[in-house]
Amino acid sequence: MDAGFTAEQDEIRRTLRELLGKRCGTAEQVRAAVDSPAGHDPALWDTLAGRLGLPGLALPEAYGGVGCSVTELALAAEETGRFLAPSPLLATAGLAAPLLLALGTPAQRAALLPRIASGGLTAALAVPGAALATALALTGTNGGDWAGGGRAGGVQARKAGDGWRLYGQADQVLDGHSAGLLVVAAHAGGFARSRTLLFLVHGDAEGVVGTRQTALDATRPQARVQLRDVAAELLGDEGGAEVPDGLARVGDGAAALLACEAVGAADRALERTVEYVRQREQFGRAVGSFQAVKHRLADVYVQVQAARSAAYYAAWAAADSERVGGLALAQALEALRHASAEGIQLHGGIGFTWEHEAHLYFKRASGDELLFGPVHRLRAHAAEGAGLFETTEVRM
Repeated sequence: MDAGFTAEQDEIRRTLRELLGKRCGTAEQVRAAVDSPAGHDPALWDTLAGRLGLPGLALPEAYGGVGCSVTELALAAEETGRFLAPSPLLATAGLAAPLLLALGTPAQRAALLPRIASGGLTAALAVPGAALATALALTGTNGGDWAGGGRAGGVQARKAGDGWRLYGQADQVLDGHSAGLLVVAAHAGGFARSRTLLFLVHGDAEGVVGTRQTALDATRPQARVQLRDVAAELLGDEGGAEVPDGLARVGDGAAALLACEAVGAADRALERTVEYVRQREQFGRAVGSFQAVKHRLADVYVQVQAARSAAYYAAWAAADSERVGGLALAQALEALRHASAEGIQLHGGIGFTWEHEAHLYFKRASGDELLFGPVHRLRAHAAEGAGLFETTEVRM
């Protein structure tokens, strides 16, 4: 394994850092994007998608993509995470597009993936309730009845002639209020043939009501999506046997992207804190000159670098079908929480103010842990998968 970056990968990072530094470099710019109807800056998304081709980085060239691996997309996610740039990148390129590529029919892939790669179509994964981490198999197995189980609640699917109709609700759909395409997980078959299937629904279809919700992390817009007897197209095969494994594979890749995002955010939080303690004076000297402050920041630095190594490995391993994304995500979220918490404390009084950016990084750590964690469950599931706690019978 070559741990160094190629010239192309370095160029991706450099270009994105320069662009996002200009467009999302201040808390005011981030808040302006968050407060827009879409929850992100459409002009910035046009640049990221149309000029830089981020949604198509990990898509094959046959579908209009660049043909790179998850690694390149993860490096891009690290830079968007550094500036907490609100965008549909995770929902579109990290969740929906890989599902279309893995489970879609040739006709579905040919019709939708080129539009996603060009940035002309954004997409979102709609999972019932608060079951996103469960559906992606990050905190446990995803073979249960999280999609509805034949009972009230969740999203239900019924056959209607040659098509399908969906009804139900999904509560935590990333960028669901602005997505042009929804990939909806729904329960079908009742109790006799109970199974979870995935369906394609146009965001502006009759009966679809997407309402943006107030979220802890405003830079990661969420929506409640109601499906009121909506016409839907089945994604892939009606049997649905491959859906749980497909969601788990996509979940591992998404976890690697999220881990790199969190590392970028943690690195930025540490960088801004170091800048501040070098300037702020107390008792006639810079706060950063005190040994206790140096020790605290050194601990953060070590934790961020360890998380970065884990995140990079997870991104590289995702292309080789080695599922370690959840473990890397746990380490990265813990590093971000530590870096942002120390940043708030060492900024003193201004670290607690609404106008300062410090709280935005802490909210990103907490919000991602609510959506994809918590950290202890991510680690417990990884340990269980590795068989770390299996007991061996001892016979006397």
